[in-house]
Amino acid sequence: MEAGVDLLEVQKILGHHSILTTARYTHLTHHTTDQADTCINALMSRFSIQWGAVK
Repeated sequence: MEAGVDLLEVQKILGHHSILTTARYTHLTHHTTDQADTCINALMSRFSIQWGAVK
């Protein structure tokens, strides 16, 4: 699994004062969406969630 790029780091590199400017030029693709789903699912599978409690 590849690591993603931190949007705040991209903002610094590009010299944008606002994260909104950076986000305007950032385009998600189907691949990045699938990759995000995979990362989130891997993270969430580590937790045992029961009514009223997280373990």
